[in-house]
Amino acid sequence: MIEIFRAAIEQGASDIHIKAGDVVRARIHGRLVPIGNERMTQEATKALALKLIPREKDRQAIDDLLDLDCSWGLPGLGRFRVNIARQRGSFMIVMRIIPVDVPTFEDLRLPPVLSKISDAERGLILVTGITGSGKSSTQAAMVRHINARYDRHIVTLENPIEFLHRDQKASVSQRDVGTDTESFMAGLRASLRQDPDVILIGEMRDVVTIDTALKAAETGHLVISTLHTQNAYQTISRLLAVFSRDEQEILRIRLAEALHAVISQRLLPRKDGKGRVVACEIMIVTGTIGDCILDPARTTEIPELIEEGRDHYGSQSFDQHLMDLVRTGQVEFEVAKANANNPADFDLKMNVFGSTSSGQGTGGVEQGGLADEMRNMFGRK
Repeated sequence: MIEIFRAAIEQGASDIHIKAGDVVRARIHGRLVPIGNERMTQEATKALALKLIPREKDRQAIDDLLDLDCSWGLPGLGRFRVNIARQRGSFMIVMRIIPVDVPTFEDLRLPPVLSKISDAERGLILVTGITGSGKSSTQAAMVRHINARYDRHIVTLENPIEFLHRDQKASVSQRDVGTDTESFMAGLRASLRQDPDVILIGEMRDVVTIDTALKAAETGHLVISTLHTQNAYQTISRLLAVFSRDEQEILRIRLAEALHAVISQRLLPRKDGKGRVVACEIMIVTGTIGDCILDPARTTEIPELIEEGRDHYGSQSFDQHLMDLVRTGQVEFEVAKANANNPADFDLKMNVFGSTSSGQGTGGVEQGGLADEMRNMFGRK
């Protein structure tokens, strides 16, 4: 089995799927493909699950186990985020491959403005996207950036711990939900008594966690977390929808004051077939966007303000970044169009402002030149 894992990693897999009655499969560049020809038996799948479960009490209760998240690592091979579950009464295992080295923004090909966003001393930063869109990697790159530059205490609450951060200029305390703390909520409440400067929450899952995260941001901490939303506008709507109507007005005030930025991500297949590339929407909460969050009648103005703020603040819509990716030959036009916020509008913009073929287009800001353009132009309210 170790050789199968190694082969999947060497082929650039992001996930490995194992279940009784099927061959081992790996997700490589977005596609799920078979690795090997041997079908897993129920006994072999259960035996592997026992090896992957870190806690003795969970191993002893394996016959009653329905779902479990954990992490597993092997020297010389790597680390994995593991989900063990039941299907048709037998075990299935999905293993997310975690790179050994914590990535940088450059490694992930993220816009340079993310370093400016990560320099913030306080506020709420949300990284959003569907499952498998690279949110954990972006969060890890942000922690790496802060860790290397600032004398701060960074507390992370993760389920499970994925990237391992070594203390550099900062001190990084990583807490595994379920092992080091009972829950995200319990860990978050405790973290406020641990003299943190930065708090990373793996996921904001409920009203209480969102409320406490906002309180932490309001009281001078930098809070980084994730949501399963597809763009910045939807993120605002989702946060509001979690609360009752009576609470939404005060929540708008709190978000306008505490929300610093939203980074939304989608992973797209590269045109050359060599892996995937990230497309980002970045909303930096300026005074004007804060006013739009406050006023329900103006919330729909946010997407246009994101696009207008590209040159001055470094914000960008998905459509703007997708146009760059098409123009530079990294993504096929049809793939970009399918992933745009408004495919029909994207098609029109590409025809008006630039070629739909790879290579040269007009208008917009090329991704490679954004660093120079943004060097001294980032602002906050």
